[in-house]
Amino acid sequence: MRKKEVIVVGGGIIGLATAYYLNLEGHDVSVIDQDKIKSGASYINSGYLTPSHIIPLAAPGIISKGFRWMFNNSSPFYIKPRFDQDLVNWGMKFIKSCTSEHVQKSMKSILDINLLSKKLFIEMQQSDTFDFHLESKGLLMAYKTSVAEREEAKAASWAKDLGIIVKQLSKEEILKIQPKVPMEIAGAFMYESDAHTTPELFMNNLKNYLMSRGVKFFLDTVVSSFQKKEKKIETINTNKGIFKADEFVIATGAWTEGILKELGIKLSIQAGKGYSFDVQGITGLSIPTILSEAKVAVTPMSGYTRFGGTMEISGINSKINSRRVLSIVNAAKEYYPGIEIPMTSVDKARSGLRPLSTDGLPFIGRHSSFKNLVLASGHAMMGWSLGPATGKLITELISGYDPSLDLKPYSPERT
Repeated sequence: MRKKEVIVVGGGIIGLATAYYLNLEGHDVSVIDQDKIKSGASYINSGYLTPSHIIPLAAPGIISKGFRWMFNNSSPFYIKPRFDQDLVNWGMKFIKSCTSEHVQKSMKSILDINLLSKKLFIEMQQSDTFDFHLESKGLLMAYKTSVAEREEAKAASWAKDLGIIVKQLSKEEILKIQPKVPMEIAGAFMYESDAHTTPELFMNNLKNYLMSRGVKFFLDTVVSSFQKKEKKIETINTNKGIFKADEFVIATGAWTEGILKELGIKLSIQAGKGYSFDVQGITGLSIPTILSEAKVAVTPMSGYTRFGGTMEISGINSKINSRRVLSIVNAAKEYYPGIEIPMTSVDKARSGLRPLSTDGLPFIGRHSSFKNLVLASGHAMMGWSLGPATGKLITELISGYDPSLDLKPYSPERT
C-alpha cells in the first residue's frame, strides 16, 4: 500500500472516523471543517448504535404519515413550505423510493453496516486508546396504541427474520427493568442488539486522539471551489488558502449537495433538522427508549438524560423552533407522567442537521467523475451509528483493500 496525502472535508462523526482509520493505515491526513467541531448533529444526537434500525427512511408508511404531518410545525415530521428546486427534486425521488420492494431490498444492507459499526465502536472502547461511555442495554420501542403496536410488530418480525433478537414486553415487565420511572404505555418491543453512547465524550476523545497522532485540523475553513485537471481533483480552494492532496473525501453531511455542485456532480441530499435537550443528574431513566407515536428518543447518557427527535426539512439553518422542542417535552411527559423536565433544560435545546438521501441509504464510495474523489454522506438518522463503519470502508477503498462489505448498495451513483 502506498502512503497517500488525504484531505477529509467535514469534521463530524463520519469525517473524524474516516480520519481515524486512514491515520491507522499510515496515510497523511488533514481535516477541513467550516466550523470549530464543537456542535451539530454529531454532538446533539441520541447516541444510539442501532442494528435494530433496518427499515430505511424511504418506506411506504412515511408518505401517508408525512402528508398528515408535513404542514403542522409541531408534528414529528415537518416540511417548511417554500419553493426550492432542489427540495422538489429530492421529494420526487424520495416518493419514488417509498416502496415495499425497496424496503425488502435494503434491510440486509442496513443491518450489515450497522453490525460492522457496532463491532468497531466496541473495539475502540476496549482499546487503551479511548475512554468514552458505551453501554449495551438494548433499545425499547414503546407504544401506546394498537396501531403503533401493529407497526412495531411488523418491523420486529422483519428484524427476527434477519437474526435480531426482539422481545415484546408488557408495561409491567418494563417497570421491572426500569422501576424508578413508570411509563404510561401499552407495551414495547425490546431490541437486545442495540447500544448507546454519549456523543460529546466520543467526539472529544476522537478529536484529541487524532491531534495527538499528527492529523492536521483546519477549522473555520470554508471550501469555495476546486481546481481540476482531466478526471482528477488537484486542489481545494478555501477562505484560508489552497490545499493539495492525493485523495479527497467529502464527508460534509447536509452541506454535501452544495459542495458537489462545485464539481458538477448532482447528488440529492436534504437537511433534516433534529432537536435535543439534556436533563442533568439522575432522572431514573435507565433504558434507551423511542416513544413510537411521537418519534422521540430518550437516552440515559453520562451524567444526564437526553430527549430528542423531530424531522424538520427547512433548509440549511440552525434556528430553534420552540414549538417543535415543546412537542418533545409534551411527548416525554405523556409517556413518563412522573418525570420532571426543567424549563432551564428546554431553553438550552440545540439543533443538528441530518443528511437525508432520497432512498434512506448512505452514499459511500468513489464517484466516477473524478479518480481521487470519495463520498461519505447521506446517512440520515443513522450517521452516529454508522460512523466507524463508514470510516473503515472509505479507508479500505483509498488503501486499495477489498472492502469489508459490498459497497454496491451505498454507491453514490446508484439509480
